[in-house]
Amino acid sequence: MKRLIFYILLTVLFPEAVSFAAMTNVYGRDYRLLNGRWDAIVDLYDQGDRMKVYENRKPEGNTDFYEYSFDGGLRLEVPGDWNSQSPELKYYEGTVWYARHFDADPKPGCREFLCFGAVSYRCRVYLNGREICSHEGGFTPFEADVTDVLRKGDNFLVVEVNNRRTKDAIPALAFDWWNYGGITRDVMLVTVPDNYVEDYFIRLDKKNHDTVNVDVRMSQPKAGVKVSVDIPALGKTVSGTTDARGSFSTSLRSKKLRLWAPDAPVLYDVNIAGGDDSVSERIGFRDIRTDGTRILINGKPQFMRCISFHEEIPQRMGRACSKADAVTLLSEARDLGVNMIRLAHYPQNEYIVRLAEEMGIALWQEIPIWQGIDFTDNDTRDKAQKMLTEMINRDKNRCAVGFWGVANETKPSPERDAFLESLLATGRGIDTTRLYVAAFDLVEFDKERKIFTMDDPFTRNLDVVAVNKYMGWYHPWPLSPAESKWEVNTDKPLIISEFGGEALYGQSGSRDIVSSWSEDYQARLYEDNLRMFENIPNLAGVSPWILFDFRSPFRFHPTNQEGWNRKGLVSDRGQRKKAWKIMHDYYQKKKLEYEK
Repeated sequence: MKRLIFYILLTVLFPEAVSFAAMTNVYGRDYRLLNGRWDAIVDLYDQGDRMKVYENRKPEGNTDFYEYSFDGGLRLEVPGDWNSQSPELKYYEGTVWYARHFDADPKPGCREFLCFGAVSYRCRVYLNGREICSHEGGFTPFEADVTDVLRKGDNFLVVEVNNRRTKDAIPALAFDWWNYGGITRDVMLVTVPDNYVEDYFIRLDKKNHDTVNVDVRMSQPKAGVKVSVDIPALGKTVSGTTDARGSFSTSLRSKKLRLWAPDAPVLYDVNIAGGDDSVSERIGFRDIRTDGTRILINGKPQFMRCISFHEEIPQRMGRACSKADAVTLLSEARDLGVNMIRLAHYPQNEYIVRLAEEMGIALWQEIPIWQGIDFTDNDTRDKAQKMLTEMINRDKNRCAVGFWGVANETKPSPERDAFLESLLATGRGIDTTRLYVAAFDLVEFDKERKIFTMDDPFTRNLDVVAVNKYMGWYHPWPLSPAESKWEVNTDKPLIISEFGGEALYGQSGSRDIVSSWSEDYQARLYEDNLRMFENIPNLAGVSPWILFDFRSPFRFHPTNQEGWNRKGLVSDRGQRKKAWKIMHDYYQKKKLEYEK
């Protein structure tokens, strides 16, 4: 009860914690992509502000000159990171100015928005020499209303991007993946009516699985605007008018409603109209909840056969940013036999999320609260709440997303607990239709009881507890795998969210020596861990770390790593290691167990 009161008070007193950062579903609207090759200036010493490069001034008189120009210099592909596009920028952390011209023909009576899928990490955006917005956070969307700045004909757009690591950033100073910088996702010019459908949340009722709940909000707080939601395949349309806040809520019922599940990923075309605006969507309806130590989807127990990957293509350097990239990543995951992917360790692009939904793959999405976060800093907490809000708002209509993750590998403290409690309050203030989870690396072996345990009272606040434990890699076995028993949060579903070890593809060696970096040792490590998992009574899923080898400056062994984390089941060249087959067979076995 106290926690419920806290959630309510947070929503009332701090409405910005649950405000909407960007319009829902920009891809379902009238948009124009501004992707392509942009001009760029590398600003190592941060002189661009002083020089006002965003004004793009040109010499006009005989005595005029400027010590910058976007013309004739570096060009960078958008979307994309700069690290993979120039050898000199591979490790660059600092400021890069992006610029491009584009023509526009603003429509009378409409509003124009510049929408960014993501920019890593901080940015300021200028249109025609005027600053229109800024944003911090490298993995969530944001937008700016440019109606009053956009000109008919030529427009000049500049984005100042900085990926420098700082203590108060999220993630902070050190993290085990590449610090890609740049405009890493789509840039769009979106045209909408003056009063447009800003947000909607369309989902299955938690109690009645033949009922869909609908919430629509217009951009203007105006009563009497006609709103409708149509699902043609069900032959159902609901309509009404907005209240004084510009909101409309209702529900529709259909006995023909089929639910989305990993083995039957049913999606419906949905049309949302409000005033003169309309948006098209594909939405699925499902229920996910816990029952004791079980995870249920539509009332059916599920063993979460999971894998993780970073948002990068191992066969080339750089962020994954296209539909083709999404196909590459998800096809390999599907072949492994998964029914869920943990999108590590940050919200990944919409192409991945939407394609996973079409393929019947559930998702765990999280924000990058990853070690080293300053939990005492209020500004950092506010940033985390904003990131969580932006992630949930972007994907709350994606039924494949079943888990919202709030942290990975954090250490207990009163400050940490308060920080993460605020995130749970923020998340549950927006969305109660998903399970909230965090991953911990705090499991220890109790020598007296000869059992693995974990002591972190914060886990009581979560729907599902997840544990990262690298037995046989970072931790030697205190007992044989068959004798290794667990007693961790026995009243909740437990997911082993990370386990594994590193191996070079094609390298042979002893199955008994960790430092062999061999496929043989990695294979045995997997066999041993799977044997141990049989002794975890509340085990509801496992997620090896990780699908692909990935780049990381954390890893600098001169012959075995060379800037790569080699824990992948698949090499950086797309070759499957011996451990891949072990996990594939294990997942086939688990799939058959749960289909009985």
